[in-house]
Amino acid sequence: MKVYGTATSACTHKVLMVLAEKDQHADLVEVSVLAGHDKSPEHRRRQPFGEIPVLEDDGFVLYESRAIIRYLDRRLPGLSLTPSDIRSHGLMEQWISVEQSYVSGPVWELVRGGPVYDIIRASPGAKYLPPPPDADAVAAARGELATAFDVADAVLADQEFLAGSEFTLAEVTWLPYLQYLVASGGGDLIGARPHLARWWRQISGREAWRRVGRVLERPE
Repeated sequence: MKVYGTATSACTHKVLMVLAEKDQHADLVEVSVLAGHDKSPEHRRRQPFGEIPVLEDDGFVLYESRAIIRYLDRRLPGLSLTPSDIRSHGLMEQWISVEQSYVSGPVWELVRGGPVYDIIRASPGAKYLPPPPDADAVAAARGELATAFDVADAVLADQEFLAGSEFTLAEVTWLPYLQYLVASGGGDLIGARPHLARWWRQISGREAWRRVGRVLERPE
C-alpha cells in the first residue's frame, strides 16, 4: 500500500492519521507540491486534477482524502473510526461536511496570509497557488470561522467529540486545518471558545497525531 503525498500536507495528514490510529503502515511516496510535482504528467496519471494525496492499494487507485479515509477505515483492521450507531454515524458525516463546507476554505484563506505561505511563495510551486488575501478577505474568513466554531463549541459543551462519545473520522478531517490555523496566527479563534479549546487540546494531543501532524516549516 502506497500514499502519494507529502508529510506536511493537510490532506495527506488525514490519510496518515487514519493509518496511525489503526496502527497500520503504508509507504509514503513524496510528491512535492512546492516543486510542482503534483502537476507533473506522471502524477496526473494517478490524479487527473493534479492534487494530493493518492492511495494505491494492490493496483487499486483512489484519490480525494475524505474518500480515502473512509476506504481505509473499512479496509484495514484495528480501531474503527466510524460509529456503529446510525445516528452517531450521521453526525460524523454531518461534521465532515461542515469541515468541508465552512471550515477548510476560510482556514486556507488565513493560512495564505500567514508565515507558512512565506515559505510557499518562495517555491517553484507558488505559480499554481492563489495570491495572499487582502484585509477584507482575512476579516471575512475570520467571520466565517467564528460562526462555524460557535456552532461546534455549543455542541462540544454537551459531549466529548463532534459525533458523540467517540473519536471519529470527523476529528480526523478537522485536525489538519486547525493545526495550520494555529500555525498561521489564528489560534485565538479556538482559544476564545472553551469547549472547542478543550476538544482541540484533547485531539491534537493524541499519540497518532503527534506522530503525523507536521506543519511546513521550511522549503521541501
